[in-house]
Amino acid sequence: MDIRGIDHIELYVGDARQAAHYFSTAVGFEVCGQGGPETGLAGQRSLLLRHGDIRLLLTSGLTAEHPAARYVRRHGDGIAVVAVAVDDVVAAYTELVGRGATGVTPPTSRGGADDVVTAEVEGFADVRHRLVQRRGDRADVLPGLIAPTEPTGQAHPPVLAEIDHLAVCVPPGQLDATARHFAGLFDFAQVFEEHVEVDGQGMNSTVVQSPSGRVTVVLLEPDLGRRPGQIDAFLDQHAGGGVQHLGLRTDDIITAVQTLRGRGVRFAGTPASYYDGLEARVGPLDAPLDRLRELGVLVDSDHDGQLLQIFAESVHVRRTLFLELIERRGARGFGSGNIKALYEAKERELASRAATPEGVGA
Repeated sequence: MDIRGIDHIELYVGDARQAAHYFSTAVGFEVCGQGGPETGLAGQRSLLLRHGDIRLLLTSGLTAEHPAARYVRRHGDGIAVVAVAVDDVVAAYTELVGRGATGVTPPTSRGGADDVVTAEVEGFADVRHRLVQRRGDRADVLPGLIAPTEPTGQAHPPVLAEIDHLAVCVPPGQLDATARHFAGLFDFAQVFEEHVEVDGQGMNSTVVQSPSGRVTVVLLEPDLGRRPGQIDAFLDQHAGGGVQHLGLRTDDIITAVQTLRGRGVRFAGTPASYYDGLEARVGPLDAPLDRLRELGVLVDSDHDGQLLQIFAESVHVRRTLFLELIERRGARGFGSGNIKALYEAKERELASRAATPEGVGA
């Protein structure tokens, strides 16, 4: 199946306006569309945001029984729809249903023309797949339902380029089935797999990717033979599987982190000792070590090059969904080497503090 890329991501949130305020003022998105009962979106309020080639649709239910309201009650704020771009929605929808997908919304022309056609099928967990076909230069996400808004004139210059990947946590025993879901329906290929074990915690990871290479999903499953870790915590707080984080690619992570931090985005801290021996671990660095240390940017490498990454703290009540910033300098991986390196660095830091006499140092 020909999937050209991710068209947009739809989040179901408790308060679309509040969520839009964070994404616009802190992350740098611009609100460029809105919809609700007045535009034909019964029982919901939606706001469309854009930053570079990244489009987010934030939707809140206005009634208790709206799907967005039910989703938020069960999972909290989270990604509910992954919309992918295809050349022919009718053909793609027919093919998916023929392969066993459950249809949710049949092909529908939006805006009274065939400029934009959409359809939906059930996906994994409570996440749906939306198919989007655009003709010409039509850029509306849902024409006729999301009305364009006038530019505010306060848009920030984009420091993020596109969606790099989605990371999905699945309950124990569902990793292979979820990978088969993407392979069987969308012809995704498995491009990477590994087992990560640190301090008695363990997880299995499989990466699947569309034939075009434009859509990548990282699947994470906890190892029940090890003590509970972050994947278990997500599954508990999220009440089941779902998207744990959204990886956003940048061409300049140093500038991106500086910019977003200046606007109020909080990033996960990195122990100072992580940078001890960093070059010995990943090779000569493509960025100044002192700047990486100052900003807390992580570095990993594979045989294709290096990647730089950092994780933002979740701003959601359940501390589930969060953002990752990633800059690829040839590397195709996802920074798995940082899991062990971060743990070992934290252990060294704790040991150093324990060896420091009380009242000396920080």
